[in-house]
Amino acid sequence: MSLLGSAKLMAFAAISAPARAKAFYGDVLGLRFVSEDSFAVVFDSNGVTLRLSITPKPVLAPYTVLGWMVDDIEAKVKELSEHGVKFERYSFPGQDAQGIWTAPGGLARVAWFKDPDGNTLSVSQHH
Repeated sequence: MSLLGSAKLMAFAAISAPARAKAFYGDVLGLRFVSEDSFAVVFDSNGVTLRLSITPKPVLAPYTVLGWMVDDIEAKVKELSEHGVKFERYSFPGQDAQGIWTAPGGLARVAWFKDPDGNTLSVSQHH
């Protein structure tokens, strides 16, 4: 029996400024805008609903809250950079000049960036 395994997943993140979030998630990241009301701005990301809850002061998680799996991380980081996305640089080994970190063993490569409210987002390529 699958309690939720067959149900469609919906993702959430907190934002403080709807117009700024619409510009970033829609214009910069290229997600399809769905709707907006006084509670949230909603986007579609390849069939997954992303509900950006509006709150005066979002509480930021100290980890990645949303991530996209891509086929070619180098090309995607380049493309996002050209659209103004700034990738995070951390002090741990294995992160290249583009901000792409290669996990030990090389099974995954990840690059992190932040949305306008400071939520940590990522793109990753898995082998």
